[in-house]
Amino acid sequence: MSNWLKTILFIIGSALLTHLPLIPSSFFRNLDTMVHEFGHAVVTLALSGKVMYINLYADHSGVTYSSLTKSWAFLPVSLAGYFTASLFAWFLFSAYSRGKQRLGLQVMTVLAVLSLVLFVRNAFGVTWLIGFIVLTILVLALTPKWLRDFYYLLVAFICLEESVFGPFSLILYASRNAGQAGDASNLANYTGIPAIVWAVVFTLFALWCAKQAVQAFLGRNKGSRVRGKQVPVPYKRE
Repeated sequence: MSNWLKTILFIIGSALLTHLPLIPSSFFRNLDTMVHEFGHAVVTLALSGKVMYINLYADHSGVTYSSLTKSWAFLPVSLAGYFTASLFAWFLFSAYSRGKQRLGLQVMTVLAVLSLVLFVRNAFGVTWLIGFIVLTILVLALTPKWLRDFYYLLVAFICLEESVFGPFSLILYASRNAGQAGDASNLANYTGIPAIVWAVVFTLFALWCAKQAVQAFLGRNKGSRVRGKQVPVPYKRE
């Protein structure tokens, strides 16, 4: 089975599993949104722009309000959101493949704290961030390893799914109304390149990152199985 087919099946499987009734996936979907908006904000600051504030909403959408002093900076800032979310999902699975789940949880917490202190100002966003930070710290400090690993993989799978389906949904939006495709529409207005083209670029990058994430995850599990097998040692009787 090709790696691309594995990736697509893996993402579909993730979507099905994370939508089971007993899994509170809705709460964790805002993490992908937070990372997306955080990417916009960091690149804005890196290019000498100013971030006024970020809003996170209960429907898993978000928006970053900022100003830029350089007109060309609009391009990398607009690209940063979906690219950052895709890279973050890859990072989570890469950390898992190296047994660094605790590091991954710490990175999530730090990003959430920075977003809370520096950027997010609306009531829902602040409330969600506080809840996520407290929950993740409790998981880090008090839970057994099996539960901490379950929490980590739940969040990682949701981020992977969201990082792919988010930009893919832009293709659908752009095909219906080019002005309603979020970052793709903004880029279309700035560059003259159709929004659906930018939506495809975001989706292809997300799929490439997802492929790396899936390979890391499957590689970790394969390595664990190999280490778990007993290797026969030849014995020579003199």
